[in-house]
Amino acid sequence: MSPDIKKGDFVLLARIPFLCDSIKGGDVIVFHQPYYGTLIKKVSHISSGGEAYFVTGSHPLSIDSHQFGPIQRRDILGKVIWHIHQPYRSTAANK
Repeated sequence: MSPDIKKGDFVLLARIPFLCDSIKGGDVIVFHQPYYGTLIKKVSHISSGGEAYFVTGSHPLSIDSHQFGPIQRRDILGKVIWHIHQPYRSTAANK
């Protein structure tokens, strides 16, 4: 999800069933993808049956459902409900 979520940022997930069952387009989810591992992506749309979730990343070169297909409900680990940005650290401050 770079540049929206950067390395070192924290996300808080909702794993409560009633919150995860209400996933809709535009929500950010964390899921396991067999080849790429654990990923954070935005839901672009959901199949009519509600079991297949199509996801996209915010970076133009992001790996997403265009490459690996839809995400199944069973692979979703949670819905991002809070994003904490890592504090900005200038290189001058680290010297």
